[in-house]
Amino acid sequence: MAAGPLPALAGTGSAANAADRGEPATGGPAKGRAVAIAQVQGRGAASPLAGEPVVLTATVSADFREGLGGLFVQDAGDGDAATSDGLFVRAAEGFQFPADVAAGRQCRFHGRVIEEKRGADSATTLLAGHIDRCRDAAPVPALALDALPADWEALEGMRVRIDAPLAVTGTDAVQRFGELAVSFDGRQWQPSEVARPGSPEHATGAARNARQRLLLDDGSQQRDPAQVAWLDGREIPRVGATVRDAEGIVEQRHGGWRLQLDAAPRIEAAARPAPPQVPGNVRVAAFNLENLFNGDGRGGGFPTERGARTPQALDAQLAKLVATIRDLDPDVAALMELENDGHDADSSLARLLRELNEGDSAQWRFVDAGRGPGTDTIRVGLIYRGDRVVARGRPAVLEGGPFGERSRVPLAQAFRRKDGGKEFVVVANHFKSKGCSEAEGADADQKDGQGCWNGLRLDSAQRLHRWLESAPLGKDRERVVILGDFNAYAMEDPVRWLREQGWSDAFAAVADAAAGSAAGAGTGAAGDAASGSAAGRPWSYVYQGLSGRLDHALLSPSLLPHLRGAAEWHVNADEPDDAGYAGRNVPGPWRSSDHDPLLLGFDL
Repeated sequence: MAAGPLPALAGTGSAANAADRGEPATGGPAKGRAVAIAQVQGRGAASPLAGEPVVLTATVSADFREGLGGLFVQDAGDGDAATSDGLFVRAAEGFQFPADVAAGRQCRFHGRVIEEKRGADSATTLLAGHIDRCRDAAPVPALALDALPADWEALEGMRVRIDAPLAVTGTDAVQRFGELAVSFDGRQWQPSEVARPGSPEHATGAARNARQRLLLDDGSQQRDPAQVAWLDGREIPRVGATVRDAEGIVEQRHGGWRLQLDAAPRIEAAARPAPPQVPGNVRVAAFNLENLFNGDGRGGGFPTERGARTPQALDAQLAKLVATIRDLDPDVAALMELENDGHDADSSLARLLRELNEGDSAQWRFVDAGRGPGTDTIRVGLIYRGDRVVARGRPAVLEGGPFGERSRVPLAQAFRRKDGGKEFVVVANHFKSKGCSEAEGADADQKDGQGCWNGLRLDSAQRLHRWLESAPLGKDRERVVILGDFNAYAMEDPVRWLREQGWSDAFAAVADAAAGSAAGAGTGAAGDAASGSAAGRPWSYVYQGLSGRLDHALLSPSLLPHLRGAAEWHVNADEPDDAGYAGRNVPGPWRSSDHDPLLLGFDL
């Protein structure tokens, strides 16, 4: 990630230029006083010697001139654990490091102390204008950490080795910036997944995440590096993998603490999970397809507005989606992010079903809403196994208000097992995302952790509830599941409001039943369970190293007693981006989307 420019220095003319080089106006090395690095670093976030010329003797602990534009140096220390013994050294304007300056060499550094801006942060830096008296020295030993340190500031610029196991929490910045998000305390949760936004508990969760979080970096500011040095030719790990023996230099940059690695750590891979199994005689799934677009449907029309860029990429995308859906083996599936291109043979929906039915005894069909539903670029859809269930009556859609250009139009259809049984209704949903484009007023980011468009998502939830209360598919169809991508975490307003109206979180209900609670405990139990223990907590999405659920399944009181199981298949959210069809294209369902699918089992 690109560091900010060197800060502007006060003064003009030749004297100021000499100061920029770490030299006095008369030439020669700066006549600063000899100090230890701990005196430069001090006990606070900023150096007490900022702006002063100093001379220090230290050993080069890491050479990141090519990547970060400077060196890290470290001295023997002052014995005070509250002050760092390491420092970043950058060459002043017009000065070049001598050829004999390298890792393992002890030198005397003359220069001026500055606070160098790095995004919102600053780092104490020596702007060196002269280096002399270099000689070979013993390599700088790494300080071993077997637990999260009390204060990273006291270690800034120092070489450390983390003996404690680090959990991989996010991989989305590995390819872009060479950064891997890890934690000292396992998977990190979105604060609004576990606590009500704006509450003290929410703030505590956010602070705990920041405290436990660390970035393992590649010692480079390069964007989209061809190779990430610390990977050492290995594949990017899944979220949930364990990193051991991470060694490098502690640094603060762009809002967080990181370890600039100069050696490859050990990485213990996280196992890929088998397809989930749920009890019951009806299986209902929900799956965000991450933009299934098929061009003009006849092999042309690429690149499309979203999704695959070529016909070959579409083939690879479909292979992954088909593998995922087949392994889930649902009877009914609610789909999100389908291209909104009709229902004829050239539509993306029809192409998906042809692929699902090819070489299989399955008889996949889709619910035809006539048009859309909705006019947005993407839409929801419902598909079902015609050899297992039958669609009952006509579908229904909810249009108007937030449903159209913002939230996608919901689609509802009644079903029944082909061999008889009770009818049930499946409602596919996809609420407005958290992106802030055009958001204003109540829909702007309120800085409570819910992002932009929360007001519109809450309005969507309220209108959806009132619509279903009006029985749009006819009376006596009260066994209803509303599911899909709500773009809201479990404790955010839209999902919490629906639970308060009597809709039960399927995952919380199953957890309550497993814990010996009554499965039909109702809204109170479901609401409480959504913020309960992290053991076994579900997730469907990982964003910037934080896990949570954007995808939900909420049951009406009449359907709740029929629930027998609920599971997510972590086939996507934990996988690195490059495992998908546009990257390495790992065979099978892995990274078929950015969302994990969910699967429910009912006895009907």
